[in-house]
Amino acid sequence: MQSKTTEVKVVSPDEMEAILNLEEVQLVDVRTSDEFAVESIPGSQNIDFESPTFEEDIDKLDKTKPVLLYCNAGKQSAKCAKKLLDAGFIKIYDLEGGITKWKYKGGHIKQRS
Repeated sequence: MQSKTTEVKVVSPDEMEAILNLEEVQLVDVRTSDEFAVESIPGSQNIDFESPTFEEDIDKLDKTKPVLLYCNAGKQSAKCAKKLLDAGFIKIYDLEGGITKWKYKGGHIKQRS
């Protein structure tokens, strides 16, 4: 019997694009709702890491499905990844450099005015 090892894998924008194409992931933007309202990566949902309801909000995610986190530059999502590990999530990806690096590398974003 193989035991499941839980880890956080930091991924580049190119790796993230491949993951989004190959796996059914829960794409989570951990920035504030104001930041999310301005721009986001298509298909993502917003769970504000600074929100008082953060713990309850992550409980709504499926712990058995991969979660791909991003923030503005990578610091918040790294902290969030640790919380997800502690909460028992099985597979966690963290976008290196956040949405800033994603945009720089030519990744598609949804902008709102």
